[in-house]
Amino acid sequence: MPVLRCLFVFVVFLASVLPAGARTITDAAGRTVEVPDKIERVLAAGPPASVLVYVLAPEKLAGWVREPKGEEKAFLLPSVRDLATFGQLTGKGGTANIEAVLAAKPDIIIDVGTVNPTYASLADKVQAQTGIPYILIDGAFAKSAETLRETGAILGVSERAETLAAYAETRLAVLEKGLAGIPEDKRPAVYYGRGAEGLETGLAGSINMEILEAAGARNVAAAAGKGGLTQVSLEQILSWKPDVILAASPKFASAVKSDPLWAELDAVKAARIHVTPSLPFGWIDSPPGINRLIGIAWLEHTLYPEAFPGALDQEVREFFKLFYQVELDDAQLETLLGPGKAAAK
Repeated sequence: MPVLRCLFVFVVFLASVLPAGARTITDAAGRTVEVPDKIERVLAAGPPASVLVYVLAPEKLAGWVREPKGEEKAFLLPSVRDLATFGQLTGKGGTANIEAVLAAKPDIIIDVGTVNPTYASLADKVQAQTGIPYILIDGAFAKSAETLRETGAILGVSERAETLAAYAETRLAVLEKGLAGIPEDKRPAVYYGRGAEGLETGLAGSINMEILEAAGARNVAAAAGKGGLTQVSLEQILSWKPDVILAASPKFASAVKSDPLWAELDAVKAARIHVTPSLPFGWIDSPPGINRLIGIAWLEHTLYPEAFPGALDQEVREFFKLFYQVELDDAQLETLLGPGKAAAK
């Protein structure tokens, strides 16, 4: 009887300290986190998490890390366009504070991207300060399907997550099959320039450049070493001799085309300077999240038009309907891809 009585007391104790309807998960950093069984409000710690929660369960998104711009809102569901903005908890641009986090009243906080001890420590710190479960999700591009499924299970939207994950697997399988027929010496050396001046880029191993490597391209900035985003000089870019220049900013693309300092590059001579689509989220990075899946389709058609002859405009329509839950009209498609790119639906 004493043993049974002790067991009974222990069970009662557990019931008193564990939240009703709670479950325990292990996140990508190996942290054990207790989360509510039913999750209604999710706070994103950074931009990739905002995109992930939006595509899986827009009704659960508590607010934005950064307020969407006017031109971005047109490509988002009306229900999320004017959600509150809470700032960023993670990364160099951290702007959120604990008061803002508490004011959002989320059931959980999700961060998506690189998983390392620094981010795990931040997660522990915020969780201890707020009492809100903080989950780290691996945002590696190659794990897109896995990321969708795991997060969907946490949020209680596994059926939708499976649909999106199946798309991700098919998309990457198409890429792999196409690249198999392209010899290494036919794959381009690419420079990706961020900002109006185009002198910020990603080094080897940067999560921002994952998509270039996935597309079989050679990131010329890898010659400057490993790391994340960095500033480079015009002289460095000229010495790397890229075959293709991808510009995150139309201003940078215009400068490359008109400035005689760039004129001797093969990319300029061959008119292989392309502005990367950026609505409602960047297609290459900014942020480096699930949004990159449509960027892969764009890169296929931009870098290897003969190897990937499918209709890009149709895939863009399908992606936006499936992931962002918006129907594109012809004018919107031209805004995304340029004039003359909208085909009949």
